[in-house]
Amino acid sequence: MKIEETRLPGVLVLSPTIYRDDRGAFLETFNLRQIAEAGLPEHWVQDNFSLSKKNVLRGIHYQVTQPQGKLVRVTHGAVLDVAVDLRRSSPAFGKHVAVELSGENGNMLWIPAGFGHAFLVLSDVAGFAYKVTDYYSPASERTIVWNDPEIGIQWPVKAEDVIVSAKDAQGKMLRDAEVFA
Repeated sequence: MKIEETRLPGVLVLSPTIYRDDRGAFLETFNLRQIAEAGLPEHWVQDNFSLSKKNVLRGIHYQVTQPQGKLVRVTHGAVLDVAVDLRRSSPAFGKHVAVELSGENGNMLWIPAGFGHAFLVLSDVAGFAYKVTDYYSPASERTIVWNDPEIGIQWPVKAEDVIVSAKDAQGKMLRDAEVFA
């Protein structure tokens, strides 16, 4: 597995070896030994999966208590996956990194606790799988609005074509959001 740092401290792209032949492909989606060697957590409490159609945008989500580290990947289709540094003490506070994840490239993104997370579906449909380091806590979940100009994510879709949940549409601006110290 190849591991690359992004421009945000702690956010990593993990690229597994994909074995392809005329029958299809094979790859390891999780190997605890390799994850531990990369310095990622060895304790995971939950696996999640979502299925979304084109132009669905989920996020920017995070939990202020019970913050979750996330190891995210796409099983099929493609998404633009985004991590936003929400640690006020970080020199990268408010900055983001965007990575295309797809079933074809097999790449994964490690998003440590202290970061917000969002993704936009680029294909007709996408399966999105992720492991988390802490349980979902509805009371501590927060949302920053997906199009906050202070963060400046360049989503490759027209704003009028974006499909968001009512909760995500009511997300706060970064300047008004409860974030990490």
